Amino acid sequence: MKSSELTKYLEERKIKPTANRLLVLGALTAAKAPVSLADIEDCLDTVDKTSIFRVLELFSDKDIVHVIDDGSRSLKYELCHSAPGHSHDDQHVHFVCDRCHRVLCLDDIAVPAVALPAGFEPHSVNYVIKGICPDCSD
Repeated sequence: MKSSELTKYLEERKIKPTANRLLVLGALTAAKAPVSLADIEDCLDTVDKTSIFRVLELFSDKDIVHVIDDGSRSLKYELCHSAPGHSHDDQHVHFVCDRCHRVLCLDDIAVPAVALPAGFEPHSVNYVIKGICPDCSD
């Protein structure tokens, strides 16, 4: 995305487009799969880890990114593809390869609905399948 498109993207979501926010958003849009804080830090040598973390926290609070706990002890971040104001309606299943450790989005598979007991109110869902991806299955 161009800088003007990144700025517009943040403004539509009522977020001030600061330099760090634009850089992190640019890294997220360029990523082909969910990325960790360390992955983003490697891409952005001019932004410190704490600043990146703060931006990711803001983006999570504003439903701009999904936060994925893939069991690796390193959260992964993925740009949400829904329109502004959504409530993570685009949740989908993620697959973690045990060999190459990639996190792959299975966009065509929705997170299954779970009937919770009365009084329980979910705020997020994390659905991860672990195994061997097609590239590693040889």
